[in-house]
Amino acid sequence: MKYDTVVVGGGIAGLTAAAYIARAGRSVALFEKQPVTGGLVQTFQRNKVYFDTGLRSIENSGIVFPMLKQLGIDIEFTKSVVSVGIENQVIKVTDKKSIAGYEAFLKSHFPDNISDISVIIREIKRIMGYMDVLYGIDNPALMDFAKNKKYLFRELLPWLFRFLFTLRRINKLNEPVEEYLKKFTSNQALIDIIAQHFFKSTPTSFALSYFSLYLDYHYPKGGTATLIHGVTKFILERGGVIHTGVSVTSLNPEQKFIIDSKGNRIHYSTLVWACDLKQLYNIIPIKELKNNDLVKKIEQKQTELKPLKGGDSVFTVYLTVNEKKDYFEKICTGHFFFTPDKRGLSSLSLNVIEDFLNLKEINPDDNLLKNRIKQYFREYFLLNTFEIAIPVLRDPNLAPEGKVGLEVSLFLDYDMDKRIDEYGWASEMKEYMENLTIEILNGTIFPGIKDKITDRLSSSPLTIERLTGNTHGAITGWAFTNPVVPAVNQMLKVNDSVKTILPGVFQAGQWTYSPSGFPMSIVTGKLAADKAIKA
Repeated sequence: MKYDTVVVGGGIAGLTAAAYIARAGRSVALFEKQPVTGGLVQTFQRNKVYFDTGLRSIENSGIVFPMLKQLGIDIEFTKSVVSVGIENQVIKVTDKKSIAGYEAFLKSHFPDNISDISVIIREIKRIMGYMDVLYGIDNPALMDFAKNKKYLFRELLPWLFRFLFTLRRINKLNEPVEEYLKKFTSNQALIDIIAQHFFKSTPTSFALSYFSLYLDYHYPKGGTATLIHGVTKFILERGGVIHTGVSVTSLNPEQKFIIDSKGNRIHYSTLVWACDLKQLYNIIPIKELKNNDLVKKIEQKQTELKPLKGGDSVFTVYLTVNEKKDYFEKICTGHFFFTPDKRGLSSLSLNVIEDFLNLKEINPDDNLLKNRIKQYFREYFLLNTFEIAIPVLRDPNLAPEGKVGLEVSLFLDYDMDKRIDEYGWASEMKEYMENLTIEILNGTIFPGIKDKITDRLSSSPLTIERLTGNTHGAITGWAFTNPVVPAVNQMLKVNDSVKTILPGVFQAGQWTYSPSGFPMSIVTGKLAADKAIKA
C-alpha cells in the first residue's frame, strides 16, 4: 500500500491536515489508535444524557469558522457564554463591558486590595486590546487569496501593520502569569484566584487575554464532536482513508514507510505526524537506518525530548442529575469556572505530596499515608478552581427533560496520579475524589444535587495517557514549566513549526506550537498539509 500522504493521529490537527490533502486531490490515509477520530474532543452519551470530553467550548480565534467555511462544512453553533464564580457569587461574561463587573466582583471578595485590582484590570484591558488585533481578522493561513482579492487589500494588508506593531508588545509578555501579577499585588490569594485555572507558568499574554477570548467561545449543536464528525465525513467523501483502532508502531524515514499495529507496511511520499512528539522519534528503528547524520539527529532529538514534561492534566467527573435545567440556569451558564474557597491554592502545604512522590519504597498497606493523601485532596479540591460544563444548557437536545449532565474538571498532577496507581489505591482514590467533588458542589454552589445524582464516572491523567498516548496525559502539549519548550512559540515563525528533522515528515498539533490549543492545532494541521502537498 502506498499513499501520497500518511497522517498519524486523528485529533483535530490530523483531521485538518487530511482534509486539506484530500481536498487537493491527493491520496491520504489517516491512522488513529482510538476507535473513533477526535482525540480529546469526543461527545458520548449515557442513558440519553450527553457529555463532552476535552473541550468544553470551541474558541474561534479567526481560525475555526474560516476552516469550516473553506472546506464547505456546515455546522450550527450557538454562543457559549462563560460564567465565573467564587464562593456564593457568580457573574456572567457577556461582552467587553463585563470586565467592569469582573473588577467589582474581585473587589467584593478582596476589599483590602481595591487599588491593586484596579491596576490589574487595566493590564487585562490592555492585553485584551492586543488580542483584538491578533484575532481581528480571519487567519490568513485559511484564506484563498486568489478568490478573495478584496480581503487581501482591504483587510489583510492594513491589519498586517497593526499586527506587527502589536506582536512586539505581546512578545514582551512571556513571563509566567503568577510572577507577572506579583508586580501589582502582594496578596497571593488574589493572584491565585486570577491565575490558578490556567496551566502552571502560563505566559502572561495568553493567560490575561482569556477574559477577551471567553467572548469568542461557541458550542456546536449536538456537542463538540459534531465538528469532528463534520471534518471526518469530509475526508471520507473525498476519497481519504481513515483507519481507527490502529496505531503506528514503526516508522522508517529513509525508505518512507510505516508499520501499523496490524503488521501492515504502508509507504508514503510525505507524512504528517499529529500526535505525541516523543513517540515519533521513539518508534524509528535507528539500527536499520544507513544515514549516519540522520541517526545522530534522531538520537539528539530523543535525548532532548526525553526529560521534558507534558502539560497539565485533569481529573474529570461526569454526573447525571435528576433535576430540571432551570435549576442550573438560575445559577450559572453552560460553561462555568467556579472556585469554592477564595483562599487560593498557595495556602495549601505541599509537603505531604512532595514526601509521597519522593518515597523510594511502596507500602500499599500504609493507611496513615493514605489518609494523609486524602486529607490533602480534601483541601486541594476545596481551594481549586473547577471548570464545569453543562451541555444541555447550550443545546436542549443533549439530555431528556428533567435530567442534566455535568462535566466537572480540575487540574491533577500526572505524577501524583501515577504514584497512587503504583500503590494500588487508584480505585479507592477515584471514588474518594468523585465523592469530594460532589460534596463540595452540594455544599456550595449547587445545594441539594447530591441526592439527585443517578449516575457518575470519572477520568484521570492516566486515563488520558492510555487513550491518547499523550506524554503525562497532557491536554495541551508541552508544560510551560520545562527548562526549554521544543516547539515554536513565536507567531511570525509559525510556518516553521511544522518542520521536522526527518525527510518528508511534517508535524502538527498541540506538540508543534506553544501555547497550543484547538485553533492552533487547526492552523498547524493546515500548514503541514500545505507542506506535504508541495513536497
